[in-house]
Amino acid sequence: MNLVIVESPAKAKTINKYLGNDYKVLASYGHVRDLPSKNGSVDPENNFKMLWEIDSFSKKYLKEITDTAADSEKIILATDPDREGEAIAWHISQILPKNTITKRVSFNSITKDAVLKALDHPRSIDMALVNAQQARRLLDRIVGYKISPLLNRRIQRGKESSLSAGRVQSVALLLVVDREKEITAFTPVEYWNISAMLQAGSG
Repeated sequence: MNLVIVESPAKAKTINKYLGNDYKVLASYGHVRDLPSKNGSVDPENNFKMLWEIDSFSKKYLKEITDTAADSEKIILATDPDREGEAIAWHISQILPKNTITKRVSFNSITKDAVLKALDHPRSIDMALVNAQQARRLLDRIVGYKISPLLNRRIQRGKESSLSAGRVQSVALLLVVDREKEITAFTPVEYWNISAMLQAGSG
């Protein structure tokens, strides 16, 4: 038996039809670990070490994945072909028992030809993509989680909906603030433009 792990149950059902009885396709239902909301999930003093936590929603699906993986010859991580999918594949590989060998495949369309071709060309997890996703998540936690409450206290008082700020809004806000400071600090200096038309003398 070979185990293939994807993100969505609908995708798992379709791919299982393509691969037949030698494969079992299970869904992770998206992300399986996240940074807990409590303080200390990111430690800036320790090389920004991140404390990952399995949420209660994912635990029941992960149990089936880990149980099936224990009896599988091959474990294939076929999560989505983007940063988030690469990160999910990495998180799953970290949750599986130590020394479990996994292979990563990706495909851009859910067709039989695309899936079979991907399985013929397995690769390792792309840690550059994983690190990119983790950097985005880290910035959300150490920047957005601090700015969002401030926005709600200062701007959104008395309204039912809430405002949030993440890595993109925070940087955009910084650019606006820095430009406003430059404008405010500008000291106007009077100057004149003088134009003249001259002609050299004959002597």
